[in-house]
Amino acid sequence: MKAIKFWWLFCCSNLRKPFSVFFCKLEKSFSMNLKSLFHWSHIFPILSLLYYLLGVTDDSPLMAALGGLLLIAAVLSAVHHAEVVAHKVGEPFGTIILAICITVLEVGLIVSLMMAGGNQAATLPRDTVFAAIMLILNGILGACLLVGGVKFKEQFFARSSGNMALIGLVAIVVMTLILPNYTTSEITPSFNNSQLIFFSVAALVIYGTFLMVQTVRHRNYFLPDGDEDTHAEPPSNLTSFISLLFLILCLGVVVFLAKSLSPQIENVVQSFGAPESLVGVIIAAVVLLPEGLAAIKAARRNQFQTSLNLALGSALASIGLTIPCVAVVCIIFDLPLVLGLDTKSMILLGLSLYTVMLSLNRGKTNVLYGVVLLVNLFAYVFTVIVP
Repeated sequence: MKAIKFWWLFCCSNLRKPFSVFFCKLEKSFSMNLKSLFHWSHIFPILSLLYYLLGVTDDSPLMAALGGLLLIAAVLSAVHHAEVVAHKVGEPFGTIILAICITVLEVGLIVSLMMAGGNQAATLPRDTVFAAIMLILNGILGACLLVGGVKFKEQFFARSSGNMALIGLVAIVVMTLILPNYTTSEITPSFNNSQLIFFSVAALVIYGTFLMVQTVRHRNYFLPDGDEDTHAEPPSNLTSFISLLFLILCLGVVVFLAKSLSPQIENVVQSFGAPESLVGVIIAAVVLLPEGLAAIKAARRNQFQTSLNLALGSALASIGLTIPCVAVVCIIFDLPLVLGLDTKSMILLGLSLYTVMLSLNRGKTNVLYGVVLLVNLFAYVFTVIVP
């Protein structure tokens, strides 16, 4: 009997410690997950959803301004959760996920405003895509070149990665934004349905091939050096899954909230006497702000290759996916779509592309390249406001 009692006490004393360690870890994990649930990236999407469901967008200018702030917060939250998922899968898939999520937001905003109608509905996709390309090539790349040049004098990257992205970008830009001015099937600078389908498929083929090159055949061209400032430990499976759910929620909230706020956005632009093309610049700036900050942070860490992947990958995704998606919507709902740029815009676009090509043809950077690109950006924004 004493032997049985001794054995029971021995088992309890040895089993108590593992169980106590297990429950301590479980309690710590639960408290950390509970704390993460109250992160701003979880709170603002829920507030944005409640704002939309309550239908208070038309009550007053103050409520409309609150809706605009919640829309921006939802966009920032979406990009944050995309970054968490991207960190889980690693490079170069991380930058691809981030670029595609940015494009989904852009498409959602464009389609929502187009479906709501308005004077600039037919030209809104063109203005937004053009603004996104100009902001990426001149703004994001220019800021990264300037910040990296000031801090490190010179930064190095793989020339092949920049050349591959620029080849695809130039081809899609010419086919979708310049060629419509010179086709004769339509009176306006736009494609008919058969042309729209053909060039949308062409854009998808080019972008799909670029993704294959970036992720499979020449993946090493797009990998950062990775010797300094290695990334933090990847998030857990639970954290990644929660971020994925909130990412889907954010994308839906942004689309529906943008549609409900579209009249207020147009009224604000008209009240300042600004041209309607400024709406496209505003959409592109809101959507690209988080990605721009991420690219600049990478340049400050002397990881210009990551900045380049983010910038050029986003530019390719913006035009290579946005135009086909918008084309499908326009064909299904029989909406007008004007894609051809005016002469002034084509000159600025050509200047930007040529400057970027010259800036990236040596595989290393300096301050001058960044300053020139930022001057190009200010010239573009100024000519939009004062045409």
